[in-house]
Amino acid sequence: MSSLSSTPSTAGAHTPDTATGESGTQPGGRRRGLGGASKRGPDGMGGTLSKIILLGLVDAFAVFVMFQLVANEDWLVFGVWLAVTLVINWIYLRRGGLPAKYLAPGLFFLALFQVFVVLYSSYIAFTNYGDGHNSDKSAAIEAIQRSATVRVPDSPTYDATLLEQGGDLFLLTTQDGQAMIGGADMPLEPVEAQMEGDQPTGVEGFSTLNFSDLLSRQQQVGELQVPLSDDPADGTLRTQDGSRAYVYSPRLAYDEAADTFTDSEDGTVYRDNGEGQFAAEDGRTLQTGWQVFVGTENFERAITDPELRDPLIRVFFWTFAFAILSVATTFVLGLLLAITFNRATLKGKAVYRVLMILPYAFPAFLSGLVWSGLLNPEFGYINNTFFGGAEIPWLTDPWLAKVSVLIVNLWLGFPYMFLVTTGALQSLPEDVDEAAKMDGAGAWRIFRSIKLPLLLVSVAPLLISSFAFNFNNFNIIYMLTGGGPRFDDTTLNIGATDILITVVYKTAFSGVGRDYGLASALSIVIFLIVATISAISFNRTKALEEIDS
Repeated sequence: MSSLSSTPSTAGAHTPDTATGESGTQPGGRRRGLGGASKRGPDGMGGTLSKIILLGLVDAFAVFVMFQLVANEDWLVFGVWLAVTLVINWIYLRRGGLPAKYLAPGLFFLALFQVFVVLYSSYIAFTNYGDGHNSDKSAAIEAIQRSATVRVPDSPTYDATLLEQGGDLFLLTTQDGQAMIGGADMPLEPVEAQMEGDQPTGVEGFSTLNFSDLLSRQQQVGELQVPLSDDPADGTLRTQDGSRAYVYSPRLAYDEAADTFTDSEDGTVYRDNGEGQFAAEDGRTLQTGWQVFVGTENFERAITDPELRDPLIRVFFWTFAFAILSVATTFVLGLLLAITFNRATLKGKAVYRVLMILPYAFPAFLSGLVWSGLLNPEFGYINNTFFGGAEIPWLTDPWLAKVSVLIVNLWLGFPYMFLVTTGALQSLPEDVDEAAKMDGAGAWRIFRSIKLPLLLVSVAPLLISSFAFNFNNFNIIYMLTGGGPRFDDTTLNIGATDILITVVYKTAFSGVGRDYGLASALSIVIFLIVATISAISFNRTKALEEIDS
């Protein structure tokens, strides 16, 4: 009995086929079932579940965005977003197409953060988009009607109670004995209110403001305008003390048929001037406008307007000087240190190399702020320690500010060049160096005629990318000097150390009168300059490759 149980029977025995995996798992994580059918193993099932969960999250986010786009009636963006969502689902739900599955995320974010930004900036560059021109015409007309209002003479006084919900203010009053509530974006409408006599005092879901609340939010209270109806011409209710409201009507009456505004005080008529504004015959314009296509006006303005052109020319040349000098100084210093610490007989060079890259490990924008304090003329460590307390205007004198920017950028940039040149030097073949020494060449001749050309083959693309980076090195300029000191001969906020990218930022996001159209036009110019120089430079590197070959 024991022999029968311990000896396997060979009758009808199935021999495992290791080539096909019939008795175990098949290649690819599948297992054979009855009748030779394959079933997914645990790994395959986990991968499928992960794919379903991730796609579900992506689709949920996509649907949420599409609802927002529909609410805003952005049909073009909605169509593009829907198409992208369908393509993503098709890529990951179909069999095969493995390269597309790997490339899709990268291509999506490339299109979103690079291609879309370039295309959108190009579109904005040909419009007047900016302060006073940031909406369409209908929104501008409504804003004009609401902004220019005067109190209607002999209009009734409304007893008012101010309410708050979600940070927004609402006005509660009565009209013909009916409690009414309205807000800045909500015309008066009937509401069930808590009453004290004939006066409504509160509404469920709203907080009633007391006297201290009104004092703390006085500006917001004074700016509140509650439309009496959906028609802006009917006027609005406004209050200054939160207890009494008065009827205000638009000072500028809009004639829809003639598409004009008429000032009720002096009779001035404002017409659409075709440039996104209502203008009078004497040249006066209403402040609120709308976005329109202006062609190449922004580009022409940068060339023809002396107020903008003259400082831009100086900024243009300084931008090139800053980028070229930054690349040259960091490369020379990094290469010298790499050669110094590449000597085989040098002890402790690993420690020295670590110390050399410490500036590279520190965030650049923080370095700019730290150096700004160190170079402070009155209290800075540099003046107090090295110059005996002398008040040297490192950041307020135009030329010293430029020198300071270059020195600080050298401190930040040489570790990068040190790293790449160290790697390039160590990759050079030693037999070429030894052959040159046998021919009697000195160290300088070997470096100039052999090592440097071979070195440039490796680092030339990195030098080109470093130039492009420094051409748009916003952090060091903005954090160290803020672009200052300002030019004395212009009213624009442009200074001696500004480069093109900081001028773009100031034009778009700082100061009075933000001009996104002009900023986008300048950014397109920067893009074309960097792209052209990079293309020419990469083409020139072919000559270095021929030397290496």
